[in-house]
Amino acid sequence: MLEPWQLALLAVAGFASGWINVIAGGGSLLTVPVMVFLGLPGPVANGTNRIAIIAQNITAVGAFFRNGLSDFRLSITLALAASIGAYFGAQVGVRLEGAAFNNVVAAVMIAVLILMATGEDKGKARPDAASKARNLATGHILMVGAGFWGGFIQIGVGFLMMPILYRVMGLDLVRTNMHKVFIALVFSFVALWVFASKAPIAWEAGAALAAGNAVGGWMGAHATMTRGEKFIKRALFAVLAAMALKLVFFP
Repeated sequence: MLEPWQLALLAVAGFASGWINVIAGGGSLLTVPVMVFLGLPGPVANGTNRIAIIAQNITAVGAFFRNGLSDFRLSITLALAASIGAYFGAQVGVRLEGAAFNNVVAAVMIAVLILMATGEDKGKARPDAASKARNLATGHILMVGAGFWGGFIQIGVGFLMMPILYRVMGLDLVRTNMHKVFIALVFSFVALWVFASKAPIAWEAGAALAAGNAVGGWMGAHATMTRGEKFIKRALFAVLAAMALKLVFFP
């Protein structure tokens, strides 16, 4: 049984994680280490974290939908592609002790930061809310790979999904986040099922995290819609840079 202060710590970490995850990504870099700090083994923390991700994304999807932002047909097909990858990624992740993935995660974040900062096509119109998704086949194939990473460790998966949706498929950043939270919701159920079938899940810790993540995810979704694309891009750059520096210099 966890102490009340431990549950409170998890709820606070969950709130911050939910807000960061919906706006940009990388919130699991807060929640997984906190669970390990409280004594949970790596695979248990990795699996338990999916409970919070599910709660966060349920509230975020609901917030987008109530504000008239949804495209369930595309969200569902992308989520199914990601779920295939997540199933196999979770099969690998559940076998690994600890989370000695810092250098790899940092490299992914730096690569995405560079892509988002320099990959814009000169002379072409920016994607807007009315633009249709392009490169559908490529986007779905790449989403299988993003789902594999999400099932494997979850940390930083938003940084993989965002350039797929934004740069490859040409969606604006608000709709990118709209699809991202739905995709993560669906493949997290798959990952949680795999982890629960092969490793213990700390349900009490997961419930405390989920309460915080749900509120943070709801507030993050509203910040996305009210403050727009420029805010999302600035927040994404700040989160990417801070977490990459943390992983490289303070592992």
